[in-house]
Amino acid sequence: MTRRSCTIYATGIVCAHLLIIGIALVLGQVFQTLIHNRLKKELTLAEGSRVIESWKNPPSDVYMQYFFFNVTNPEVFLAGGKAAVTQIGPYTYREYRPRENVTYLENGTKLFAVNPKSFMFVPEMSSGDPEVDLVRTINIPFVAVMNEMKTYNFLVRTMMSMWIKSMGVELFITRTVHEMLWGFKDPLMTKLHSMKPEVDENFGLMYKKNGTHEGEFVFLTGEQNYLDYGKIDTWNGLRKMTWWSSNQSNMINGTDGSAFHPLLSKNELLYIFAADLCRSIHLGFVEDVVVEGIPAYRFAPPMDVLASPEDNPANAGFCVPANDCLSRGVLKVSVCREGAPIVVSFPHFYQADQKYIDAIEGMSPSEEAHETYLDLNPTTGIPVRACKRAQLNVLLNRVVGFPSTRNLNQTIFPIMFVNESFVIDKNSASQMRTLLTVVTVVSNFPLFIVGLGAILLVVFVILICRSRQKRNAVKRIEFSEAFRSFPNAKEDTAYTQVSSKPDEQREDHVTVASQSLRNGSYIAMSQVETPEC
Repeated sequence: MTRRSCTIYATGIVCAHLLIIGIALVLGQVFQTLIHNRLKKELTLAEGSRVIESWKNPPSDVYMQYFFFNVTNPEVFLAGGKAAVTQIGPYTYREYRPRENVTYLENGTKLFAVNPKSFMFVPEMSSGDPEVDLVRTINIPFVAVMNEMKTYNFLVRTMMSMWIKSMGVELFITRTVHEMLWGFKDPLMTKLHSMKPEVDENFGLMYKKNGTHEGEFVFLTGEQNYLDYGKIDTWNGLRKMTWWSSNQSNMINGTDGSAFHPLLSKNELLYIFAADLCRSIHLGFVEDVVVEGIPAYRFAPPMDVLASPEDNPANAGFCVPANDCLSRGVLKVSVCREGAPIVVSFPHFYQADQKYIDAIEGMSPSEEAHETYLDLNPTTGIPVRACKRAQLNVLLNRVVGFPSTRNLNQTIFPIMFVNESFVIDKNSASQMRTLLTVVTVVSNFPLFIVGLGAILLVVFVILICRSRQKRNAVKRIEFSEAFRSFPNAKEDTAYTQVSSKPDEQREDHVTVASQSLRNGSYIAMSQVETPEC
């Protein structure tokens, strides 16, 4: 066997083995399973895991932007007309949110932590100075007191109205943005504090929320089941709330929004417990996006999250008292706001009933500016970009005994909305891209084997074809040489005179032969004489 033949046979054998092994690995998803199991093991909140430090101290900057609605025609609204507002802001604050008092429980399967938040004003990302800019808006303490007085008789309500009016308290107030956010000493609350010390004399939308946390959380680490990674086990010692009117509405589901299990699917719903909304919400897949070169799935709350009970019966549990429900796109959270008539929605009543949009002049909802979404890398489950947008409103009603409300119809009045956002930082993005490259290479290694086998198959076919061509060429050369060596009649035929006579007698035969050629030629013919006896 020649060296060329050995090369051909070796190539064919290696090609066959590579194709068989590669296809078997692809069909069996062996390497993909190995890398997925590795991710499930590494991406947990266990002590010393790959992500625990970034979970304790998030490296990416989180920004909180506040937009206020300034009322431009309070007199018209009090007279029964439509209120007009203009949006001012943003007033941007950088949010610091390290996790503290981290303690492992139950053999490391659970994790206790609190998440205090502090805010630092960022003037270069703001459109004004919150300590100078004024905003005219609804007097929320006044509305809260009126709401509490509904259970009293007409005489008591009237006396309370006169007492409040004597202090110069009106339905609208004008304060600086800083005061509205971080608190001021309210005259009405100060009077009430003198009579009921448990009533705080200060009021602010973010009062006592700078440097404080939203509760004590116990999280599942995900060591026992990767699907439990980051899920909330208890909040303030509770596994479910007691505010709402159904068990389903009171459930504490999902994570706090900062961590999700790896290997996400487009078909699953992701659950988040939002302490500031006093409920859990779910998000569904919207589209594929790319953030800082990282592929991600975009998840957003679907329409049914804030749908009316008529459209989504599961939301009936959020009507407190029972059957006291609002229309689509808004949620009354008075039960967890000490009775204050607070209503939350998406900014500018995005996805809400059209009547709420039409009731206030200046509302212009849009998906791009007002949608809440979360972009997650599906391989790791790590958030790479997020925008949490929510609007705070006050529910206004006519309260008999308070003359300033006599011309009011039920109105959900917008106060402000927030945009809490972050984008993964450059360093973290680079590390994630490297990790995803490794995951892709390892997961697709069987395809490389199949590809190498396919290349060798092409080489094998080429070698076979060239070998056959060379063999055919050799045969043609041998045939040509054989054909050229075949005898020629004129050149190679010998004419021989056969005689037994001595040389001196040959001349006579030549003469006879010459005479015979005149009548035709002959080949190897000789005259044979019979010797005499």
